[in-house]
Amino acid sequence: MAKALIVYASRAGSTKKIGELIAEGIRISGHEATVIKVNEIKKEADLDGYDALVFGSATYHGDMMQGMKTLLFLAEKADLEGKVGGGFGAFGWSGEAPGRIFDTMDNIFKMSMVGGPLMLKSASLGGGVQMAQDYGKEITGKL
Repeated sequence: MAKALIVYASRAGSTKKIGELIAEGIRISGHEATVIKVNEIKKEADLDGYDALVFGSATYHGDMMQGMKTLLFLAEKADLEGKVGGGFGAFGWSGEAPGRIFDTMDNIFKMSMVGGPLMLKSASLGGGVQMAQDYGKEITGKL
C-alpha cells in the first residue's frame, strides 16, 4: 500500500475540503492518505516516507498563500525527484496558485506529475466532489 501526503493552505476552508476529497479518492483506490495544514510541515524530513505528495493553496490576490510559498522553498531541499505529485486549489477570481504549485513540482522538483493541476471554485459546485476524488484516483494511477 502506497502512502500519499496532501498538504494544503486554505483561507476559508475550500482548499482544505478539496484536499480531503482528493484523500478520499486515494483511499478508495486502496492506498493511505494523510491530509495536513501547511504550517504543520516544519522541516524537509516531514516530507519523507511518502510515495506521492499533493500540494494545494487557495489563490489570494493572484498568488498562492505565503505558507505554501514557504513550503515550496523547504521542499526544494527534500529529495522529491521522481515521486508522484499533484497540485490543487480553490479560487474566487483568477486561480493562479494551483498552476504555479504544479509547475514548481514538475520543473524544479522533477516529480512525476499527474496530467495537470486541479482548480475548483468550490468542491460543492459543478461536480467538484467527483472531480476531486477522481484527482486522487489519478494520483494512485501513477503509483
